[in-house]
Amino acid sequence: MTTSHSFETTVGDRKLVIETGKLARQASGAVTVRYGDTVVLVTVCVGKQPREGVDFLPLTVDYEERMYAAGKIPGGFIRREGRPSEGATLACRLTDRPLRPLLPKAWRNDIQLVVTILSVDQESDPDVLSIIGSSSVLGLSEIPFDGPVSAVHVGYIDNELVLNPTFAQLEDSRLDLVVASTKHAVVMLEAEAREVSEEIVTQAIKLAHEANQAIISLQEQLREAFGKPKVATPVVELDQSAVSAVSSALNARLAPILNQPGKAQREEALSELKAELVENLSESFTEAAILTALDDMVKTEVRNNILVKGQRVSGRSLTEIRPISCEVGLLPRIHGSALFGRGETQVLTLTTLGSSRDAQKIDGLGLEESRRFMHHYNFPPFSVGEVKRIGTPSRREIGHGALAARALAQVIPPEDEFPYTIRLVSEVLGSNGSTSMASTCASSLSLMDAGVPTKSAVAGISLGLVTDDNNNYAILTDIEGFEDNYGDMDYKVAGTSQGITAIQLDTKLKGISLEILEKALYQGRQARLSILEIMQQTIGASRPEVSRYAPRMHKITIDPDKIGAVIGSGGKTIRAIIEETKTTIDISNDGTVLIGAVDAEAADKAIKIIEDLTKDVEVGTVYTGKVVRLMTFGAFVEILPGKDGLVHISELADYRVERVEDIVKVGDEVTVKVIAIDSQGRINLSRRALSENPSQPSGAGAGDSLSADYPFRSQRNTPSPPRSRPPISKRHH
Repeated sequence: MTTSHSFETTVGDRKLVIETGKLARQASGAVTVRYGDTVVLVTVCVGKQPREGVDFLPLTVDYEERMYAAGKIPGGFIRREGRPSEGATLACRLTDRPLRPLLPKAWRNDIQLVVTILSVDQESDPDVLSIIGSSSVLGLSEIPFDGPVSAVHVGYIDNELVLNPTFAQLEDSRLDLVVASTKHAVVMLEAEAREVSEEIVTQAIKLAHEANQAIISLQEQLREAFGKPKVATPVVELDQSAVSAVSSALNARLAPILNQPGKAQREEALSELKAELVENLSESFTEAAILTALDDMVKTEVRNNILVKGQRVSGRSLTEIRPISCEVGLLPRIHGSALFGRGETQVLTLTTLGSSRDAQKIDGLGLEESRRFMHHYNFPPFSVGEVKRIGTPSRREIGHGALAARALAQVIPPEDEFPYTIRLVSEVLGSNGSTSMASTCASSLSLMDAGVPTKSAVAGISLGLVTDDNNNYAILTDIEGFEDNYGDMDYKVAGTSQGITAIQLDTKLKGISLEILEKALYQGRQARLSILEIMQQTIGASRPEVSRYAPRMHKITIDPDKIGAVIGSGGKTIRAIIEETKTTIDISNDGTVLIGAVDAEAADKAIKIIEDLTKDVEVGTVYTGKVVRLMTFGAFVEILPGKDGLVHISELADYRVERVEDIVKVGDEVTVKVIAIDSQGRINLSRRALSENPSQPSGAGAGDSLSADYPFRSQRNTPSPPRSRPPISKRHH
């Protein structure tokens, strides 16, 4: 009989329950985490043997979205879940990032965390439950783990901080901040904000850290009751003999190499030094021991120079930003383009504008069904001078793209003001630190170059950290690759001159104090304002019009009851309009019609067709139409698309007409006046009513059937004048 054990606490206004012992009992650890009606199953399994030849922690997080969790059947032909969605990939990264620093760096057995979403209530986000569940199963397993770690969301609604706001509440929130922390410090931040101040963010971090303590306590109870004994923590010890030999061989040559300002020169000199050391010391030590010793010495040199001398590898001060260059309008046919450089980091961002039908369709568990603003980030191997296979976007590329998108989303105009789908693509052309924040800057410039009326410019900066065992620390503005590799923190902050729009914090430490986080935020603000000032000099505001190569979007409103007339049976009518005018047409249920066209004449033509299709025919109105059918008793004329009326033979001219064919033929354009509309909506038309001297008032026979042959009585015995076809007017009234 299965025995389950539950541990619960209250977070915000809802109960959080962690349960173990019921599901997935063959895993090394398994729990379900429930918050509201959102439930996730998290398991961990551990490889039996260490991986051969790896020098990293082999941790894998798989976040499995199951559409049944939201009561949905997957789209597509096969109707089952396929590759992870972008949301699932981001949730994987969100789970991995706070856990990795708390696991032993020397661990080489595979660790696989599988997060399966079993139920979602469209109120509670399962992403933080994934972190809580993963921390819980690591605590239950035999893996050494410096947790527990917990995570919560914090919103800012009506000038108040709200813990774990619902999705509906987030619509009105100026902040959505995820804070993951241990008992003592913060290990990860992720935020999207609507230009909030550093003070509000700091208060939110403190609130979240306090709220996490109750969940951490819950995990500690779970681990004490059911946790497995931990295996010994592996330790990688340096070969001190190799360290001494490498130190002697270097003979103070390391400092000049590291002080070279250029990344390429530095890497080339280090590569030559490595080859020389391996050649000279290989008889006494393994290549791995030699290179490990050298790497440790490089790390020590870089960190000591920063902490003791305040000197960085490039010679900059701790708060100095590398030289920045900005350029817009690089490519002739692209709707918007911008190149942003910061030191050796270089990003080209391209903007493409499309119609609402180009919006991305979302087949996921959340409430979002489509997305009209997208940012995609590409990191080709040539950006770091490497030869590497190019394939599908990596988790890192998806994550960096999403971070820049969050930073920019707050300044994108709403659809009712700017009815376009917007796609940004950032191509990293050179990388030496913080390409995601360079992408944010380049994207902001590109949007303005494309004529997108953004609220304001957005810039981003990455801050680093170096600490020692004596609680000394230094915060670095605008870290480059070397400092990221040997530093303790990567703290990305983006925003406008008015406030923060996005945050992402990763650390290699087991946590960062609130004091450091707060100080870094204000240091980042100064850097952001400096970058915005430089961007302003390149392009001060969005261009007044979109590119002439971008489609112009025209919005009209029709009666919602007339939508069917525009679409037609099976979409036949709207497809015909699109084909004829070479435009894009999108219709909303409220009657809003968006017509997109590069050619203004094509747009005007499409607008006229739609207006004609939805226009009500009124008695007394004059139309120019086309003869579509002849009968013995008259001619049918199409006065509006899909709307025909009868010109009775008696109304074709101001004299007696013997045969309809004597006056008009199929395809002729004729000008007619509406003289009556019967109770069944059938339309009576007249040419005679437009003549200068009609023989009798128009409108006679208005109540007769359209399908009846009804010559006027006064005309039956009237002698017929010579037959001559009057001129056919082509003027449109």
